[in-house]
Amino acid sequence: MRLRFEQLAAHLAKGLAPVYLVHGDEPLLLQEAGDVIRQAARAQGYAERVCLTVETGFVWPTLLHHAANQSLFADKRLLELRLDNAKPGDEGSKTLCAYTTQLPPDVVLLVTAGKLDPASQKSRWFTALDTAGVILPLWPIDRQRLPAWIEQRLIGKGLRPTPEAVALLVERVEGNLLAAAQEIDKLYLLYGTGPLDAEQIMAAVSDSARYNIYELVDAGLAGQAARAARILSGLRGEGLEPVLVAWALHREIRLLNLLAFELGKGQSTETALTRHKVWEKRKPLLRQALQRLSLASCRALLRACSHLDQAIKGAVLGDPWDMALQISLGLAGQPWLTTDRMDER
Repeated sequence: MRLRFEQLAAHLAKGLAPVYLVHGDEPLLLQEAGDVIRQAARAQGYAERVCLTVETGFVWPTLLHHAANQSLFADKRLLELRLDNAKPGDEGSKTLCAYTTQLPPDVVLLVTAGKLDPASQKSRWFTALDTAGVILPLWPIDRQRLPAWIEQRLIGKGLRPTPEAVALLVERVEGNLLAAAQEIDKLYLLYGTGPLDAEQIMAAVSDSARYNIYELVDAGLAGQAARAARILSGLRGEGLEPVLVAWALHREIRLLNLLAFELGKGQSTETALTRHKVWEKRKPLLRQALQRLSLASCRALLRACSHLDQAIKGAVLGDPWDMALQISLGLAGQPWLTTDRMDER
């Protein structure tokens, strides 16, 4: 059975399933989902907790041994298996399948894992756990959902944030959910319950945002110049190699050139997007960019990407990060230095 995180509490109130698999690549959400299950288990009499971590040399029959042995201390036990980013392999798969064929009484198995790829989600062991109990996938909190998530968490602490306070906190912790939770806890300790405004956020919250190259490209496509500049600054501060930024910008701008050329030949936007196999989720971003940028603009940006590549390789003078900023601003539809003007500098 599959559940969403927001359905978990109602499910647990009705009783515990014999098996839970919680998986995702956001550590905070993994920890909190596991805590909810652990608290429910304690409340329902599962007083003993046994933790097993899968790492090099892990002996898989240990899981079946702990499941079969009677406890000296409690009638009910919570058995945790931490996969992290490990894969069960043949032996682990057989062990997990065997566990689900003879579920031990008065034992709840909680399996936690990192992000599982599509192949893992089609494996025998995953299917066996799904059939025997509950699968809880945890998806990252994206930019669109983050403001609501932060506001709800602040309200849960008794704080009443203004919209400006929420927006500022989002800006400072975007991409770093653990930092977001820690900053919210700190705000509660500093100010207690009650109103919370942007000035209080500025005084108390450091900039803990983490970004990636795909968010940079998306910000440019969406016309969010200030956000693109902020993301680029964050990537530079994190020590990311500029070649990766250049790759991401070039890939997207090359696609824009192809699309803009086809639109200039009378092709419809939807037909062009479909022809180039653009995902449905990305189509709105590319439509925005194509409405904002002409074919000539796209070609100028493509030449700038080539210039950036040469600068990274040392073939021309110039700061690659400055060039990447100019390209990002141009992609967002803002005034920028063209390749010729970059050379003049």
